[in-house]
Amino acid sequence: MRNTINLKIHLGILFLVALISHSTFLIAATWRYAHEENKGDVQDVFAVAFKEHIEKNSEHAIQIFRFGELGESDDIMEQTQSGILQFVNQSPGFTGALIPEAQIFFIPYLMPTDKDAVVEFFRTSKAINEDFMELYAKQGLSLLQMYPEGEMVITVDEPVTRPEDFAGKKIRVMTNPLLSATYEAFGATPTPLPWGEVYGALQTNMIQGQENPIFWIESGGLYEVSPNLVFTRHGWFTTAMMANQNFYQSLSKEEQKLVQEASQHAFEQVIAHIDGLAERALAKIQKASSKVTVTRLNDQQIALFKANAPAVEKTFIEMTGASGKQLLEQFKADLKQVTKNTK
Repeated sequence: MRNTINLKIHLGILFLVALISHSTFLIAATWRYAHEENKGDVQDVFAVAFKEHIEKNSEHAIQIFRFGELGESDDIMEQTQSGILQFVNQSPGFTGALIPEAQIFFIPYLMPTDKDAVVEFFRTSKAINEDFMELYAKQGLSLLQMYPEGEMVITVDEPVTRPEDFAGKKIRVMTNPLLSATYEAFGATPTPLPWGEVYGALQTNMIQGQENPIFWIESGGLYEVSPNLVFTRHGWFTTAMMANQNFYQSLSKEEQKLVQEASQHAFEQVIAHIDGLAERALAKIQKASSKVTVTRLNDQQIALFKANAPAVEKTFIEMTGASGKQLLEQFKADLKQVTKNTK
């Protein structure tokens, strides 16, 4: 009888150990996730979709922090690296100071502007889905998803159609050396500013322009103080969602799979969300203000800007060395394949 009881106790202990070892879903936790945008913007759509998938398929909860609630972009990255936050969404425009190779997205006219080609690139690119993961890992970050938000649009104090029109104009850029090089190549004076200061700086003419996806120009009301929209077709705004590496590696295999599935689910939700988003945002802007002008550069005008792109590419290689050169070569190979597939 005693042996039977001891066996049952032993088996019970083994069963509990197995549950604890292989399914930490038993221990519910609240994970903190911060991003750079406002409620309803693209990064928020991603975060909410991620949250819903996690909470639907586990006992865990996701607490979302939006722009300004925990500081600027640099602040939320520091909080993620220190483990205060488990997840963060930050664009390469800010991550470039930490991971110089991430500045590749600011080489003008490298990326296509056709939405289908852009989406296909993010789905299939080796540079995006393999090479960048290694670069982020070196900084204590587990890259979970990179995704596009929208075509970059410049707002300025007067319409611009050629590089000479930028002469003497201070254009706000993110704290990103390569983006500064891009606007120097375009003929402007790049002026790094945190996002929270941009509206006021435009309003007081401390700066004469800035760039962002059109939905963010609408959401942030930038057209109110910078009403001339210029479509140069020089690139797309890209962002990345990542986790604190120590946190991610501490998760069970089941939880890691859950997080990966949630980030993929959020990616698909965002791709559906941005379909037609730029057109809807522009319509809202034009309805809200009669002062807004829209300038879409033609091929001849774009050629004038594009002629300056090789100088920025050279600067990128100088900044990043062999690793940047290798990444750029992979980017171009991936883009060539995408162009072939989407024709």
